[in-house]
Amino acid sequence: MSLPLRTLLFLLLASLPALAEDAPKPATTQPAEQLLESAFTTRLTNAVMSGSYTMGNSAPKKDKYTIVSVRKLKEDNWLFQARVQFGDKDVTIPMIIPVKWAGDTPVISVTDLGFPGLGSYTARVVIYGDQYAGTWQDNNNKAHAGHLWGKIEKLPATQPATKP
Repeated sequence: MSLPLRTLLFLLLASLPALAEDAPKPATTQPAEQLLESAFTTRLTNAVMSGSYTMGNSAPKKDKYTIVSVRKLKEDNWLFQARVQFGDKDVTIPMIIPVKWAGDTPVISVTDLGFPGLGSYTARVVIYGDQYAGTWQDNNNKAHAGHLWGKIEKLPATQPATKP
């Protein structure tokens, strides 16, 4: 005994909502891109990346990067306003730096990027929570290369990253 086609179609259509509820849902473990980018901006604006670096097989040396501000421009490019302190110099330099994403993790990805007065560098720096780690290389002197790692600390709102 067979069901009329109209009855069979009615039963099939009536069961579709139940089937949809039982269907596996895609995983939503990654926050939306906009939330990740906003958290990255907040994490690095008015912050200090303080840690260590190596050059070749030498013992680690202390290192510090003061980030005044970070904002996304377009695609993978971000504008970093970084305070550079060396010798008797203390200047804030705008740098356009590519940032790639490995899931929920930003990776500063610089290849042969030149900075006026500072040289040309290649680096990969992973930022996760309040920590960073990576590799770097001075393209003008291949012997100057190594690793870097450390903590990211927010400066108090009363202590902006720019010099007084």
